[in-house]
Amino acid sequence: MSLTLSTKTTPFPYAAIAIATYTQKADVNYDESVTTVTLALDGVQYTAEDEIVYALAKAGALDADSPKATTYSALARTLPTVTGVSDILSILDSIDNRLAYHTFLVTNDIAAVDWLLWGAIRASIRTLGLLKNGQHVHALRWFSHLESLETTQIALATVTAAKANKARNTKTAASFALGLQNAKQGEVVTRFPPEPSGYLHIGHAKAAMLNQYFAKMYNGKLIIRFDDTNPTKEKTEFEETILEDLSLLNIKGDSITHTSDYFDTIYDLAIQLIKAGKAYTDDTEQAQMREERGKGVASAHRDDSVEDNLKHFSEMKAGTPEGVRWCLRAKISVDDQNKALRDPVIYRCNLNPHHRTGDRWKIYPTYDFACPIVDSIEGVTHALRTNEYRERNAQYYWMIDALGLRPVRIWDFSRLNFIYTLLSKRKLHWFVDNKLVKGWDDPRFPTIRGIRRRGMTVEALSQFMLAQGPSQAIVSLEWDSIWAINKKVIDPVAPRLWAIVTDNVVPVIVNGAPESAEVKQLPLHKKDPTIGQKNVVYTKTILMEQEDAASFEDNEEITLMDWGNALIRSKTIGLHGEITSLTMDLHLEGDFRQTKKKITWLAQPTDVRRLIDITLLDYDYLITKKKLEEDDDVKDFVTPVSEFREAAFTDANAAALKKGDIIQFERKGYYIFDGAAEGGELEFIKIPDGRAANLASKAAGKDTAGRGVLVATSKPALSEVGPQPAPRMYEIAKVCGEQPVTPVSSTMYEVKSVYE
Repeated sequence: MSLTLSTKTTPFPYAAIAIATYTQKADVNYDESVTTVTLALDGVQYTAEDEIVYALAKAGALDADSPKATTYSALARTLPTVTGVSDILSILDSIDNRLAYHTFLVTNDIAAVDWLLWGAIRASIRTLGLLKNGQHVHALRWFSHLESLETTQIALATVTAAKANKARNTKTAASFALGLQNAKQGEVVTRFPPEPSGYLHIGHAKAAMLNQYFAKMYNGKLIIRFDDTNPTKEKTEFEETILEDLSLLNIKGDSITHTSDYFDTIYDLAIQLIKAGKAYTDDTEQAQMREERGKGVASAHRDDSVEDNLKHFSEMKAGTPEGVRWCLRAKISVDDQNKALRDPVIYRCNLNPHHRTGDRWKIYPTYDFACPIVDSIEGVTHALRTNEYRERNAQYYWMIDALGLRPVRIWDFSRLNFIYTLLSKRKLHWFVDNKLVKGWDDPRFPTIRGIRRRGMTVEALSQFMLAQGPSQAIVSLEWDSIWAINKKVIDPVAPRLWAIVTDNVVPVIVNGAPESAEVKQLPLHKKDPTIGQKNVVYTKTILMEQEDAASFEDNEEITLMDWGNALIRSKTIGLHGEITSLTMDLHLEGDFRQTKKKITWLAQPTDVRRLIDITLLDYDYLITKKKLEEDDDVKDFVTPVSEFREAAFTDANAAALKKGDIIQFERKGYYIFDGAAEGGELEFIKIPDGRAANLASKAAGKDTAGRGVLVATSKPALSEVGPQPAPRMYEIAKVCGEQPVTPVSSTMYEVKSVYE
């Protein structure tokens, strides 16, 4: 049962992929060689989207037949052909009136026609824009609900992933449900068990999101459990930061527990194993034990008596000098082909105080011993973990069987790896300790707070993780796919502003411009006026970037963005070939569609209308090798320069921004506002957009676009950028009042959902 289509299908069959994922009755396959959408279901092929939707609705036991359903089904077929605004508004009025007193279109639950009409609206940019203007609140509520469903997000993620990966065959995560054996509605319990010894990274994000996804899918529960069995590394502060990181991902558990809550029970079960002859104490040196396990040689203590083992374990518990020499090993096998079963250590001594239990315990269970025990006790039904643990799955099941505990099913998935990226806590600690980064939230770090600080949204992370599905392939992924998804999330809602690099900024006299400054209000986003307005100042003297000015030919016609066309009349060249000034004539009757160059600019500042000093930051990967091998020393592969700073100006509209706001500096890219620096200038971090050129390693000194390494540049004094005539216009209030933008003291700022 599969739904096959191309990402180029027009109009795109959103309803078909959404209901396929919602009902879990068909996998979605993207094949760029096909020209139509096709559903193969129970030996029958369907090619019309409405037929596909109704076939899947019937297979998924959704309501389909209703007199009203016929009406709205007809509207769904009509929408793609309607272009007039008044006609579209009439259709939206009809839908809104119906939904004023109904949750869904025809029944009390989602039906086939809901998906048909939702898909038709989503496929029509004009209709979607009119709906989001906020005039049809009931229809917008209904549309947003369908869009926000986990299954819908999965479906949309597969489209984005297919496009970003050059349309490789991609299956939806609809097969997730098939991977959870014996899963029952209302009974599934999952757990996310981080060790409180560091910050969460993007690999943890996949595990956390999948656990929450399954818990929600089956109306079950998610447990956040801290695996606090190693007091040497663990701290309370890491528990707090992990919960903060999960909050940044919109992940909230139904309960928070600790492995240390069960230390007494785990200890009693260890005693039970010893008495049953299934565990023994061992004082073999670590190196020798590793060698013996590798060669399949039994320990000299493997057949010690129960009495001796209990005696040594008691010494271990007391933390005596004799006790610390010993460990406890499970008596599973000496020479099993699966080396994870060769009598693994399940308890060891550690005299460091525990951050929760203090110095009560001197012995601690290993993760491999404690995890299956606590999973069983807490009612976990499905233990999700990466397939790097697959060899240890047999060990997990042995522990449960040997102790007579309730069984738990393991569902494993591939670990997430990215090129030029370190996920090892030890290696990330090395960068922090050697001050090669500014902390665990450094935008170059793959930590949750690092990638969030660089502008990654929760929506994009969720779509990307779910689009990976139950893949078992262990590969190093490119970063382009996830950043491409992120761009699609932020582009529709990011306000548009302008920034001008200060290095060799060029003053321009614009003949035909108003003698006195004029201010107009323009939309912050041309495609969505609801985002707000910005003030644009028009003056006879403007500022332009050196790179733009140097590209102009004599008498060339260009377009000044948000103003109109202009003709280049003269330019002054400095001693080093740089442009020092320009003169142009406004030519507002010119056609902007005929010009090749659309130029951003800023009005020359005055005492009344000042520009804001900003710094644009961009980053390279921290290492120069795509994948470090086990024997590679990270110090040999550190990127020499991985932070690039560029001084720039922007206008007063930026003063309204809050830390964490995402914007687009037109012609430069997307940026996230990182707050004010110590010197007062505002700092903006560039958000990758998924294009390969922008994600290539810059370690060689230039990136693939040929851009030189950026450094912080000194700004020219405002008096050096040309004449500043006294203003003759009435004073205009500042866009954001008199209060300066100041950084907020916090361990980590909150970045709200871009949809709020």
